[in-house]
Amino acid sequence: MVEGLRLLAKLVRPHPFSLIVSLLGSAVFALATVISAAVLGWVTDDVIIATFNGDAPDGTSIALKASAAVSAAAVLRIGGVIARRYFAGMTSELAQLDVRSTLADRYVDAPLPWLRRYPTGRLLAHVENDSRVLVEALHPMPFAFGVLCLAVFSGARLLMVDVWFALVALVVFPLMWGINSVYARMVSGPIARVQDQLAQVTGVAHESFEGAIIVKTLGRHDAEVARLDAEVEELQHRRQRAGFIKVAVDAVLGLVPPLGILTVVVLGGYRVRSGDLAAGAVIEVAALFTALAIPMLVFGFLLESMIPSVVAWNRLEPVVEADEADLGVVHQGSASLPAGPLGLELAAVSFAYPDAPTQQVLCDVSFSVHAGEMVAIVGSTGSGKSTLVHALTGAIEVQGLIEVAGVRVSDLSLAARSAAIAHVFQEAFLFADTIRANIDLEGLHDESAVVAATQAASIHDFIVELPLGYDTVLGERGVTVSGGQRQRIALARALIRSSGLVVLDDATSALDPVVERGILEHLRSSVDATLIVIANRLATISLADRVVHLVDGRVAAVGTHEELLQDPGYRKLVMAYAEASDV
Repeated sequence: MVEGLRLLAKLVRPHPFSLIVSLLGSAVFALATVISAAVLGWVTDDVIIATFNGDAPDGTSIALKASAAVSAAAVLRIGGVIARRYFAGMTSELAQLDVRSTLADRYVDAPLPWLRRYPTGRLLAHVENDSRVLVEALHPMPFAFGVLCLAVFSGARLLMVDVWFALVALVVFPLMWGINSVYARMVSGPIARVQDQLAQVTGVAHESFEGAIIVKTLGRHDAEVARLDAEVEELQHRRQRAGFIKVAVDAVLGLVPPLGILTVVVLGGYRVRSGDLAAGAVIEVAALFTALAIPMLVFGFLLESMIPSVVAWNRLEPVVEADEADLGVVHQGSASLPAGPLGLELAAVSFAYPDAPTQQVLCDVSFSVHAGEMVAIVGSTGSGKSTLVHALTGAIEVQGLIEVAGVRVSDLSLAARSAAIAHVFQEAFLFADTIRANIDLEGLHDESAVVAATQAASIHDFIVELPLGYDTVLGERGVTVSGGQRQRIALARALIRSSGLVVLDDATSALDPVVERGILEHLRSSVDATLIVIANRLATISLADRVVHLVDGRVAAVGTHEELLQDPGYRKLVMAYAEASDV
């Protein structure tokens, strides 16, 4: 419970105004509840019984006073409820906004190595489920505060009415508190397991949806359904176990208030008969016990909701509280780059993944690219080509030196690096937006610039034949167009930036060799930029000014295509390319 209270304090600390107003509303509600009970007791003695006995001095006047008192107490309670609910909801929503904003910032700012540590399903569960569960305990918190106020006010009033009723309350309501505390301890483990299993279900569902094409084409439908069914069934079992505990405890808790009220009625009847107490006092005390019963149950709900909130926080804390060192964020400099083609220099560049530090993916890679050159990087599968591209674009941090136009990549500002280096990957990602918006992401270019980029990527003719042209909305991840069309749209997106260094990571692999060669010839002759191309076709390699041959993460040779043909290993590789593409 202490951990839960600390968590709640942490969540509400940035929003003191809405929290204080909701707590004041709860206090007003508690006070109005006690006043209502007192008014009910007064009406019983001075209005109802007095009228029946003929002791009321003025029936109309006393009835009006009673109506006014009851109405005033009701209005006070309504005002407290409105303030409590509205501002408690505001506090909860603001706290959830804080958490989700922090998660969004982390996901956007975090480097790729950090993001790769976590399954996508877990990251999605953080945003959707964990952030929602985290703040659920904030909803009953003002009500629980109101319960404490109600207990204090009621206790004081009970002592004023009759000490014996106060003693009954001292037995009944601490008993309910104790039962709630035991329940919180009993259910903490089952609820934690429910949260973990819910994240597992989210991960499996996301993986199945993300790989829908593979699932369909490989006939994995039944297997995936069975896998998800198994996880959902386990979630059901875990929720049932937690629910069974809750039902059992609720049944016990439900018996305590009626027993308390029964005790009040029996004891009150005896004391009324003996003349020690007025009937209105018994009605007032019974009303207080009734008013306290439901809030005490809600107080138990606060203890219950703290448990999943703490579990959600334990899952979120590594992300929300992560500092730059935890994320692996490397501070960027403020240097900028000139316009036009940019040269590139690599010296002793090495890289190994953190989970396999002894296996060098890149080892002592060194070569230079002159401004305006087209350089092809070739190598067999697993030679480190794509890793090298990630290093050039700053997606991974490597050992060694990488300079663009004589400036270290680490000294560049993020904006300068993004503007200077454009990259297109083999798996082209498109947003569920219009073609125009996918090409001109910032909306900063006019129509002529967009058309020029698409013409350079040989996709303009296809776009204008669509019913809505450039305003055609693509499906999620661009599934409504072919792989080659996706690659060309992604290429146009890179070209419109007018970057001085364009890196193509097998970015035209979905095109036939003739179209690919035409695009690359056009890029080489008309685009004012340095081109680095991961090449797997002889036609592409032959266009390059120079070729870098990678073998097992090392630079085996650098030179023109004709020069490298003297190397048996290189010649065997490109001949295999030629046979595969029939060129």
